Amino acid sequence: MRELTVKQLARVSGVSIRTLHHYDEIGLLQPARVGNNGYRYYGRAELLRLQQILFHREFGFALEEIRRLIDESAEMRIERLTARKAAIAAEAKRQRQLVRTIERAIAELKGESIMKTSDLYKGFSAEKQARYEGELVERFGPQMREHIDHSKRHLANADITERTGELQDVEQTLAARMRDGVQAESDELEPLLERHRAWVASMWGRPCSKPAYARLTEAYEHPDFRARYEAVGAGFGDFLIAAMKAHAAREAG
Repeated sequence: MRELTVKQLARVSGVSIRTLHHYDEIGLLQPARVGNNGYRYYGRAELLRLQQILFHREFGFALEEIRRLIDESAEMRIERLTARKAAIAAEAKRQRQLVRTIERAIAELKGESIMKTSDLYKGFSAEKQARYEGELVERFGPQMREHIDHSKRHLANADITERTGELQDVEQTLAARMRDGVQAESDELEPLLERHRAWVASMWGRPCSKPAYARLTEAYEHPDFRARYEAVGAGFGDFLIAAMKAHAAREAG
């Protein structure tokens, strides 16, 4: 194959000329030769080395670590890439499952179909769920771990489809009240908030006191919860949290 200049390599690889110059300066990727005109020229070996660099950048390695990894034997590099390939393929499969789950959820929200219980949670990240649980335990203490484990055991035999439908109905109705101009602190929302608190209790498998309901709003401040509530309606996250707090405070008042 013909050699490429640094400008040509930047164009085909998407790596800036400045970055390629930097890789040359630190000895990470040097050109095959430098011409009499001062141009850097890169051959097949250098293109393949740049590919390895970009692979490891995608995987989050620092440049010094990349230098060590790409100077390993071909056998070690093949082994590492094979392992990465398997991990990426597994993640791609999970993402495809999640897309199908989202499509089915949209269809149910439109009233076009009802999801099978077995399809409700396909594609969700077990790692992310574990991280959420860890954050809750860190925030609320060891008793939260007992609470989470109890809820999991309770939900193993629950009718998730029915409970998901109940939550959607309550949230959509609350969002409609918000759009109608009802204030989050209004007594008019009490029946809906009682239903919402009852839904929480049904998911926990134990009563949800009003103080516990108020504490739950701390978890609802999480960005992922916020994003979900914004999908229900613009501003709904703030509205729901304020309404839950007002509902809990009325008992004490």
